[in-house]
Amino acid sequence: MTQLAKARSGTTTPEMEQVAEREQVDISWLREKIAEGRIVLPSNMNHRNARPCGVGEGLTIKVNANIGTSSDRAVLEEEIQKLKVAVGAGADTVMDLSTGGDIDLCRRKIVEASPVPVGTVPIYQAVIEAINEKGGLINLTVEKIFDVIERHAEDGVDFITVHCGLTRSALEVLKKNPRVTDIVSRGGAFLTTWMLHHDRENPLYEHYDRLLSIAKKYDLTLSLGDGLRPGCLADATDGAQVHELMTLGNLTKRAWEEGVQVMIEGPGHVPLNQIKANVLLEKQLCHHAPFYVLGPLVTDIAAGYDHVACAIGGAVAGEAGADFLCYVTPAEHLCLPKVEDVREGVIVTKIAAHAGDIARGNKMALERDLKMSEARKRLDWRTQMDLAIDPLKARKLREEDPPSEDDVCTMCGKYCAIKQVKEYFKGP
Repeated sequence: MTQLAKARSGTTTPEMEQVAEREQVDISWLREKIAEGRIVLPSNMNHRNARPCGVGEGLTIKVNANIGTSSDRAVLEEEIQKLKVAVGAGADTVMDLSTGGDIDLCRRKIVEASPVPVGTVPIYQAVIEAINEKGGLINLTVEKIFDVIERHAEDGVDFITVHCGLTRSALEVLKKNPRVTDIVSRGGAFLTTWMLHHDRENPLYEHYDRLLSIAKKYDLTLSLGDGLRPGCLADATDGAQVHELMTLGNLTKRAWEEGVQVMIEGPGHVPLNQIKANVLLEKQLCHHAPFYVLGPLVTDIAAGYDHVACAIGGAVAGEAGADFLCYVTPAEHLCLPKVEDVREGVIVTKIAAHAGDIARGNKMALERDLKMSEARKRLDWRTQMDLAIDPLKARKLREEDPPSEDDVCTMCGKYCAIKQVKEYFKGP
């Protein structure tokens, strides 16, 4: 049985207990939210070494880090290092988006080494194998798609992105309302090419019941992908995007009927003033299923700093109700991220998630900030470092520029405001 089916039956699983303890929430409340589909616990029965992670309403906002090889660079050891760095920096999940080298081996090694849930996008591998075996994307078969999906599930992948809402009718909407950047989702572009060449419906939509059967067998959480997400601000919240979202709402209900866990993926590039509306749309159209957003990036011109644009949008989306933030690194739109890019991407997205948690009144987030404030008042530098989202960088900066007195920093030195008034604000 899946976590969803067990929750509906009133069964409390060990995974639920661990999440409830970590999130400091009532176990009965958690089980009820899972039963309603408002919280998911991506937990493939074959990924036994991963600590459970809850994503959804009323929980802390989670952060995902994308790793994986490319056709230009496929070094397994480097991807394992990225995994370790991402988890060490606080990533709640990772996704292996490998498209180069031995994709099966890379995925299996990542799942084996990962202490957090792992996601993938199986359509990437299905297309690559079709090209390698039969000479082109157009030779991709339905059997190949589902063979790869089952392979990922059997290997212990906890959640997969599947672009089921990219239908022929959605493409008609796109055709009638041209975009600046057309389709920027790689999986969406693969499926669109196949659909137009064969004049057929999206296999992931047409054979959705088959997909649900595999997901149910392994308790594989479906992350219903946004193949028509906007790739620039000018395309945000257009008809094609909303059409796809409406389809995903219908598919969510069908998944729940089969006891399959579902979350919804969202944009993308979105102006700051449209982010809240995007979150509210997803929650309404997709029946409050957890919302997983890429960014959103709030400007198109931050190349080299897209992780900052992502964090700005992520904080606003989190406050509005988004549940899961996919990080962006400084390398976004430019190149395959290096190990240090991965770490920086996780850190800035963790800041965005924490800011969203504070805005939503999360008790643990508020307590952490209060403890930091109290440590600053005490000039307790060790505790300040321990509470920082990036303790390594905080310690490094202080060690590189040591103060003349241990209880201050070199910014204010002996003129530290807190130190000057400390005596006057002591209680009786």
